[in-house]
Amino acid sequence: MSALEQHPTVLRHRRKATAPEPANPPELEAGWLRAFCLEAGADDVGFVSLDRAEIADQRDDILAAFPATRTLISLVYRMNREPIRSPARSVANLEFHRSGEEVDEVARRIVRELEGRGIRALNPAMAFPMEAQRFPDRKMWVVGHKPVAVAAGLGRMGIHRSVIHPRFGSFILLGTVLVDAQVSEENQPIEYNPCLECKLCVAACPTGAISPEGEFNFSACYTHNYREFMGGFTDWVESLVESKSAEHYRKRVEPGETVSMWQSLSYGPNYKAAYCVAVCPAGEDVIGPFLDDRKEYVAEVVRPLQEKLETVYVVPGSDAETHVQRRFPHKRVKRVGNGLQPTTIGGFLAGLPRVFQPGASKGLNATYHFTFEGSERLSATIVIRNQRVEVIDGLIGSADLAVTADGGTWLAFLRKEKGILGALLRRKIRLRGSPRLLLAFGRCFPS
Repeated sequence: MSALEQHPTVLRHRRKATAPEPANPPELEAGWLRAFCLEAGADDVGFVSLDRAEIADQRDDILAAFPATRTLISLVYRMNREPIRSPARSVANLEFHRSGEEVDEVARRIVRELEGRGIRALNPAMAFPMEAQRFPDRKMWVVGHKPVAVAAGLGRMGIHRSVIHPRFGSFILLGTVLVDAQVSEENQPIEYNPCLECKLCVAACPTGAISPEGEFNFSACYTHNYREFMGGFTDWVESLVESKSAEHYRKRVEPGETVSMWQSLSYGPNYKAAYCVAVCPAGEDVIGPFLDDRKEYVAEVVRPLQEKLETVYVVPGSDAETHVQRRFPHKRVKRVGNGLQPTTIGGFLAGLPRVFQPGASKGLNATYHFTFEGSERLSATIVIRNQRVEVIDGLIGSADLAVTADGGTWLAFLRKEKGILGALLRRKIRLRGSPRLLLAFGRCFPS
């Protein structure tokens, strides 16, 4: 007999294994599971099967992380409202981070209980840490908590792009547990959207990321609110490296910014805004003061955030820069990079809708053909029309400007490591059509 079979751990296991394990894990009773999740600390919970159409675009990523996944448990954790509403970002960030830790702990308790019952389960992070090696070309998260929560009947997306719970409103954080078992009863989406479309999130956003029509400028929100996360941190590091001296660095980065970055590294990254959540009056537990006296609600909740003296981080030439200067002239604008320079051509094409600036595209109606050569051979049609952008695989229709480029050279050009003139002279980038259209294209995608 092998030495392994004589090992004390193996012998004890053999003595305990009196019956073979079932081929499939037992079905979990929904009532018990819901009660346990609430006891573990969740404020609301819902269950969604992996095969649901609402999360089809996440299925491959979920299975890559946990191939045994059969059901997703969606968790809601309620945040305290007044700290989130505070103009003091230290107060709001403390609530965000402490609540986030609680969500992760609740999910961990659920996994431990299920594991003790012989059921495999996995709890991806509420927010961070994420799969950072994928940044910026691929999504970093293991599972997108928002669409899972919507499918589980825990709310609907508001125009501010956060899930609004029917009772707790926008003052929630979300978590998800992946489970290798079926649940006896699933939840379905709620029939109405708690969003009131009051547009207070539009009024409060310092960067104009949310339009009155409900369109969302990802780059505007990301550049400011996430200044001390991922791309913003990368931009700060590059500023540090490029500085010729301490004096030069201080001219580029003010002492308060350096201290704030230190604080983010020490205690958790600081969200610069999240005012859209702070002012939202939706939800049964939240709506009372708004209905009682809307003018007073605006004065107490919205106006302090609008009037706050603060630095707003924007990409040069972006719609956000124009918005701050027009709407909030008392706020200081600081021009920065957003750290979203792609590292692959596929990432460049996929990221275009996220960095597109509708305002900067006004008056431009053009079709572009891009053909990339080299190690990553791809082609795409990019249509900019009526202040919207569409990215289509392959070369479709006739182009106003055709661009053929070596992929590596194009990426270096986007990172500002190489100039366009030299690339044109070396024929690493070739144009068929007016070069002015390339300049117009660049204005639509500042980074």
